[in-house]
Amino acid sequence: MPEIIKSIILGIIQGLTEFLPVSSSGHLELAKYFLGTDFTGNESLTMSVVLHIGTALSTVFVFRKEILSLFAGAFKKGWNQDKTFILQIIISMIPAAIIGYFFEKELEQLFSGKIFFVSCMLILTGILLFISDYGLKKEKDISYKDSFIIGIAQAIAILPGISRSGATISTSVLMGIKKEKAAFFSFIMVLPLILGKMVKDLFDGAYTETSVSHASLIFGFLAAFITGIIACKWMITLVKNSKLRYFAWYCLIVGFVTIALLFFNGN
Repeated sequence: MPEIIKSIILGIIQGLTEFLPVSSSGHLELAKYFLGTDFTGNESLTMSVVLHIGTALSTVFVFRKEILSLFAGAFKKGWNQDKTFILQIIISMIPAAIIGYFFEKELEQLFSGKIFFVSCMLILTGILLFISDYGLKKEKDISYKDSFIIGIAQAIAILPGISRSGATISTSVLMGIKKEKAAFFSFIMVLPLILGKMVKDLFDGAYTETSVSHASLIFGFLAAFITGIIACKWMITLVKNSKLRYFAWYCLIVGFVTIALLFFNGN
């Protein structure tokens, strides 16, 4: 199978799974393994980052009105809800920024075909989603303390197989935050981290050092962006009406089935 086709498939998987609580990074690693891609180490991480940029921009597109409203509120005189929200986003970034900065090399090793590890993390995600489904039924607002705790959940979700949206939304729900607010905060809080990672890698020359073709990166990016828009809009409606246990069952099944396949294949 041509590398570009594989990249498009990975982009579609990224776009569809980024907003669902099923771990996009985990699915990408499983897809790379079963598709037999040649992306390893820095190449694998570069492809993952580019695909995440695609879904990050799809988030910007879907929430463009809300984001513009936040920027407008940031420049108004006096303290307001928009400035409070922006400060909460900044607070939520701290744990993941620290982990990403000090443990980048260690994290890079986890994006190199560690399929058994990914499967275990998917199972852990499923368990977390089950627990959160029975969380407090409250509708409180997000506090600064809540923002930091949600940020810790996001930092843990850097691990492939731990769903970022699942971890952050589940943590929010367990703290009694309304699902709609939890989902919006979850989708927005990751944007500065992804865009910051992109800028850092550009200055470090990470993308010039990879052997992945530019065409593969571009087609993967476009696939992730387009499918991300569709999945994001769908998830906004879905999170209001569905239950997280359905995604929990999915994560558990994928995790255990993959472990079984590895076992029977002697891996």
